[in-house]
Amino acid sequence: MAKKAAKKTTSKKMQAVEKKPQAAAPKVDPFITEFDAYLFGQGTHYEIYNKMGAHPCVKDGKEGVYFAVWAPTAKEVYIVGDFNDWKAYGYDMSLVNDGGIYERFVPGAKVGQNYKFLIIAADGRALYKADPYANAAQLRPDNASVITDLSGFAWGDEKWVEEKKKEDHLNVPVNIYECHLGSWRTKDDGTEYGFMNYREIAPQLAEYVNKLNYTHVELMGIAEYPFDGSWGYQVTGYYAPTARYGTPKDFMYFVNYMHEQGIGVILDWVPAHFPKDDFGLANFDGSCVYEYADPRKGEHPDWGTKVFDYSKNEVINFLVANAMFWVDQYHVDGLRVDAVASMLYLDYGRTEGNWIPNKFGGNGNLEAISFLKHVNSQLKERFPQAITIAEESTAWPRVTGDPNNGECLGFTFKWNMGWMHDFLEYMKLDPYFRKFNHNKLTFSTMYAYSERFCLVLSHDEVVHLKCSMLGKMPGDRDDKFANLMLGYAYMCGHPGKKLLFMGQEFGQWNEWSEAHQLDWYLCEDECHRNLRDWVGKLNGLYKSYPALYETDFTPEGFQWINADDKDNSVYRWVRKSKDGKKNLLFVLNFTPVERKNFRIGAPIKGEYRLVLSTDETMTKTLKTDDCYCDGFGDSLIIDLPKYGVAIYEYGYI
Repeated sequence: MAKKAAKKTTSKKMQAVEKKPQAAAPKVDPFITEFDAYLFGQGTHYEIYNKMGAHPCVKDGKEGVYFAVWAPTAKEVYIVGDFNDWKAYGYDMSLVNDGGIYERFVPGAKVGQNYKFLIIAADGRALYKADPYANAAQLRPDNASVITDLSGFAWGDEKWVEEKKKEDHLNVPVNIYECHLGSWRTKDDGTEYGFMNYREIAPQLAEYVNKLNYTHVELMGIAEYPFDGSWGYQVTGYYAPTARYGTPKDFMYFVNYMHEQGIGVILDWVPAHFPKDDFGLANFDGSCVYEYADPRKGEHPDWGTKVFDYSKNEVINFLVANAMFWVDQYHVDGLRVDAVASMLYLDYGRTEGNWIPNKFGGNGNLEAISFLKHVNSQLKERFPQAITIAEESTAWPRVTGDPNNGECLGFTFKWNMGWMHDFLEYMKLDPYFRKFNHNKLTFSTMYAYSERFCLVLSHDEVVHLKCSMLGKMPGDRDDKFANLMLGYAYMCGHPGKKLLFMGQEFGQWNEWSEAHQLDWYLCEDECHRNLRDWVGKLNGLYKSYPALYETDFTPEGFQWINADDKDNSVYRWVRKSKDGKKNLLFVLNFTPVERKNFRIGAPIKGEYRLVLSTDETMTKTLKTDDCYCDGFGDSLIIDLPKYGVAIYEYGYI
C-alpha cells in the first residue's frame, strides 16, 4: 500500500512541476574574447564554464555549437563527434591566443550528440580526450562528452535561495543525511543496477528525510566518474552530473524539489585528486597539464591518482569556477570538500625522500593552502547561501572561520574526526571496561570550540570490515540496539552540527556496499523500526530546541553537570539557549545497570520536564530539592534504566 501511494504522489508532483512554463534563461555569449583569455590566465574567470566546453549558439545566422578547450602544449587539436562521423579532417581548432585555448564553431552540431577532443601531442601521439568542462557525459563504460544546453529549467526555489543568502549558517540547525543515490533505493526494472532517475528518487528521499527531521542531504559522487567502486571520489567530469541517474535537468529537478520540501542539498566535491583514465584529465595534451609534473607532488601513492597542480592559474580557475558552477547552475547549498588533509600536506601518504618540502622547508603545500582560501572567500562573496565543509582529519589550525582572515582556510565547518574516533572506540567496548575509558566521551569538549565542528558518522565508518554502526555495538541483539540509541542521544546533545550516513538510522547489520540498495526489509522488524523512530525523535528535538544548535560554537552553550562519574558511567550535561529558555539536561547511562534513586546536580532550582527518554515509564516531571550534588546546591533524584537516556527541559517558565 505504501509503495502504491508513493508512486501516485510522485506522479502528481512531477506533473505539476513539468507544467511550469519553461522560460529560457538569457544565454551568455560563449565566444571567448581576449579579456576572457586574460582572466583565465590570471585564474580569476569565475564563470569560465560559460565559455569553455561545448555551448549551443548561433554564428553568422547558423545554428551550431561552439567548442573551446585548454591544451597549452598541444601540437594540434581537433573536435570530433557524431556531427562529423568522428573524422578529424577539416575540424581542426584554432588558438585563441598564446595561452593555449583552442576554439571552433561547428555548424549543425546539436544537443545530445557525443564528442571528444582529438589532441596531437608535441611528440605526435594522438589522444582522444573527454571535455574537462562538459556538462554531460555518456553512461559508463562509454566516456564521450555530450553536448548539452543547461538553460530553460524553470526553478521554483527563489524564496529558498534568498533566505539562505541572509541566513547565519552557524546558528541554525544543520543535521545531514549522507546519501549515495545509487544504493539508497533501487528499482526492479530489468537493468543490472536498477538506478532510479533523479526525478524518481527526489520525492521518496524528500519524504523520508523530512519524516526523520533531517535538514540537509549530502550526496556522494554526483560529478561524473567511470568506476562505481570509487563512490564518485575519482572524478573525470567535474562539470557533469553523473548520467547514472539521468540528465543535468533531471538533477536540477532533484535540487529544486528538495528545496520546495525544505531540504538543503550538499555535494561532495573532490579538488584533491583525479584518476589516470586515458580519456580524462591525466596528461591531457600529452604533458602534465592539470597535475604536478614531478610525481613526488603529482601522484598519490595510496590511491593511484593524480594531484592537481595548484601553482597554475588555469588549474585554479578550473577548480574555483567548478565550485561556483554547482551553486550557480544547480542551486546546491554547499560543498563538502573531500580529502583536505591530502591537499595540505606535501608528505601525505609519502615516505621519507619521496616528497618535496616547500620553499621554507616545511611540509605544508602553500599553493593548496592559497587555493582553499581562494575558493572559500569567493564562494562567500559571490554565493553567501552556500556553506563549505572540510573533511580534514588532522590538527591543522584554523580550518574554519572568516575566509577574509588571512590566517584561516575559510571553511564554514570541519568534520570532527577526533570525536568520531573516540566515540566509536568507546561505544565498541564491553560496558565493564567503559569506566577505564571514561575520558573518550569527555575529551572532545576540551577542543569543541577550537573549530566549527560537524560531528560525523559517515560512510567511511561502515565499510572495509569496520562493521556497520549496529554491528560495532557490544552485547546481545537487544543490547546492541540499546547502545546505538544511547550513542545517538549522546551525539545529539554534543556541541556541533551533525551527519549520519544512510542505513545507520534503522540499524543496518551489513556494511554498506554501492552495489545494492539498503536492507529496507529490516524495517519490518520492530527493533529496527524503533531505532529509526528514535533517530527521528532525536532529530526533531534538535530542530525544536535552539539550545542544541544556536550555541554550538560558544562555550557558554554547554556545561557539564558531572564529567567524572566513571564508576557509574553516567554522563550528565546541559545545553543552554541564548535567551536562557528551553534549556536541556541530558542524563545518559552507558551501562546495563539500573540506577535507582540516582542523584544528580541541578543547574537551577525549579521544575524539570521530561521531553525524551528511552523508557516510557520514567517520571515526567522532576523537582529540585535543597541537597548539594555534583558541585551544585540543588539536585534531582532520577531512576535511570539500563542504557537509559533521559532528556529534560528546564528554564521554560
